[in-house]
Amino acid sequence: MGGTDKTVMDSYVDERDYKLLEADKYIFFVLRRIMGGECKLLLSDHERMILCFTGHPFPVWIWTADDASEEEMEKAYQLAKEKKLLTGEYHFNIKYSLAEYFIIRAAEDGLELKISTNMFAYDCLNPVKPKTEAEGEIYHCEMKDLEEVVEFLAVFHDEIGIDQKDNNGYRKDAEFFINTGNMYLWKDEKGRSVASCKYAPAVDMASINLVFTRPEYRRKHYAENLVYQVTMKVKEAGYVPMLYTDADYTASNACYEKIGYVLRGKLCTIG
Repeated sequence: MGGTDKTVMDSYVDERDYKLLEADKYIFFVLRRIMGGECKLLLSDHERMILCFTGHPFPVWIWTADDASEEEMEKAYQLAKEKKLLTGEYHFNIKYSLAEYFIIRAAEDGLELKISTNMFAYDCLNPVKPKTEAEGEIYHCEMKDLEEVVEFLAVFHDEIGIDQKDNNGYRKDAEFFINTGNMYLWKDEKGRSVASCKYAPAVDMASINLVFTRPEYRRKHYAENLVYQVTMKVKEAGYVPMLYTDADYTASNACYEKIGYVLRGKLCTIG
């Protein structure tokens, strides 16, 4: 597979890039949210490709047009190679067509890439109240809950195995999440914190994430009820609720669909 496209990539985004992402606003919601902030690497031709990387341990996002040619996919590959993103330390969130190209192209260079996660993107225009009401209630986090949120972050990221940090990193994140006013826990009938959930707004949508139930408290509908209530808060704040899921985690997807989430798109993580 041949040469490199020399088209100039700017190191900034503008209204053209946000317009490009409109058609893919569900699967590239996070890219749309982060590319206007502080990034370690940000490249765009404002027409066919956007590459964005906030920094380790987060993924590299690459948006390409649905009808991207082999030459354009080669350009994306060469950019990743030139920026030393193919060393094995990084993972990429990309469309399946580009993932297939990267995997084949990397093999030609003696590198191994594979799909690590298949992701679904959902939104929820009409939330449905859970049929089973969980014991306990939603709890809005305050700064006095900092260490508990830090612990939730550590256990959550250890379990999913991505975006892992040390305790100082989790503490900074926890402080930020609490300060946004969008961080929640579910307290059971004994006042124990059993599940977590937060949301992050951008433009007209808000991503619900950090959905996690402590292993010893699962199968009691805590997360289902918590996500429903946070979804309602997102709606009341004027945003469209959305979330990403692991496509291979059937139980989790079924839970979201029960409370009104509708599948809008698919992408994958390779590394």
